[in-house]
Amino acid sequence: MFAVVIAAIVLTMALALTRAGLGPTVFDRILAINMFGTKTVLLIAVLGFATGRPDFLDLGLLYVLLNFIGVIAVLRLFTYRHFGETPET
Repeated sequence: MFAVVIAAIVLTMALALTRAGLGPTVFDRILAINMFGTKTVLLIAVLGFATGRPDFLDLGLLYVLLNFIGVIAVLRLFTYRHFGETPET
């Protein structure tokens, strides 16, 4: 049962990477990378449950926080072209 779930998650991760490579805009690519990160956390949680190691959930939570901060930083970079203060107009 777990093998089917893991295979489905890996398939959706591959589809997300395909969308990231083929996305027409940069925001589509960022959304696909965010989805890949979310599926990675889901995969970590399923593997932790399947192997009986609940400490994998802590790793999943850490990865969620890093994924969220990374996506916000990349979006800010593409919106303002820098990470500093917003330019005054």
